[in-house]
Amino acid sequence: MSVLGVGEGSSLFMHGDAWLRGAKQAAEKGVSRDQILAATVGRVERARADGLIGVEEQAYLIAQKAYAEENDPHSMAELAGIADGFGIAFDDLFTHLHLGTLGDLAKGASRDVDGCSALAAGNTEDGPLVAKNRDYSGLHLGVQKVFRHTGPDISTGTMIAIGSLGSPCAYSSGMNAAGLLLADTQVGVRAHRVGWLRYFLMNRILATCATVDEAIAFVRKVPHAGGGTLVLADRTGAAAAIELGAHAVAVERGGIARRTNHYVTSELAAETLDPGDDRIAANSRRRLDYLDHVLPRIAWTVADLMQVMARHEEDGPQSAPVCQHARDGGAQTISSAVYSWRDRCLYFHEGNPCLGNWKRYAL
Repeated sequence: MSVLGVGEGSSLFMHGDAWLRGAKQAAEKGVSRDQILAATVGRVERARADGLIGVEEQAYLIAQKAYAEENDPHSMAELAGIADGFGIAFDDLFTHLHLGTLGDLAKGASRDVDGCSALAAGNTEDGPLVAKNRDYSGLHLGVQKVFRHTGPDISTGTMIAIGSLGSPCAYSSGMNAAGLLLADTQVGVRAHRVGWLRYFLMNRILATCATVDEAIAFVRKVPHAGGGTLVLADRTGAAAAIELGAHAVAVERGGIARRTNHYVTSELAAETLDPGDDRIAANSRRRLDYLDHVLPRIAWTVADLMQVMARHEEDGPQSAPVCQHARDGGAQTISSAVYSWRDRCLYFHEGNPCLGNWKRYAL
């Protein structure tokens, strides 16, 4: 079924092996290479100038690259295809994906903030649903795309995902044809190690897992770089939230899964970094309190979630800035997504969802 007032969108169809799917990004019309450079290499250059990439951080990146080459060759091949297609150095793109981690490692250095609010439920009036507001650098406005991926390394059928040109497929959220839906949030943390980077992890989960249980089993058996959360739902009605620590993984199953930009479990809450002057990280608890208040009180239809994701702090009592607007060139809500398994589609809004310009993208 379609939600009233939502237009039809056209996704980018990426078919082939991982390298080819990455290289096809460069064929997309309407976005210049300069935009991609600003959103990726430009942020890396600023991080270097801000002192985020010293000797220790560079050594960490080298170790991370070796780990990913051994354990996730498909994601590395996709990234290589992106680099080759746009004519960008592979190491710059790899570093760009680690900027959140590098900001944590270089404690005290200025960080390029990113946030996000994500929620999931498996048993709702409209079936399994996952929703996310993507709070990130405004440089990614205009380079965000909805991708549909198929290929020999994807055993779960077609994947539909939100990402950005210059970055891997599921750089923000996604759903596969087997009925698994997921989204992530960033968390600044006190500890990192060599292991799975969340952006690569999301791709592999969508490419190989059909259920929440399968995803949890995969997450628990591998080491993680640390930082961030996942919320998931599947066609069986299961839902879960996963906190990805460097030295522990915390899982909450069932009911309504929701996360913002801090850890909440007893295992990992103390790992969250003080947000300092990071506006979006600093209001993470207010956003989670609002979700805790409102989510049990709604019918959990697609339309309900669209309204939740458009909420501002000034909209009423017990409200919060779920829809975040840009200040001083910082991060903002650059998109909103609601994935519906029953409708077999993604409802996507580029920019602040309060504007009400949603489009539907079929799986």
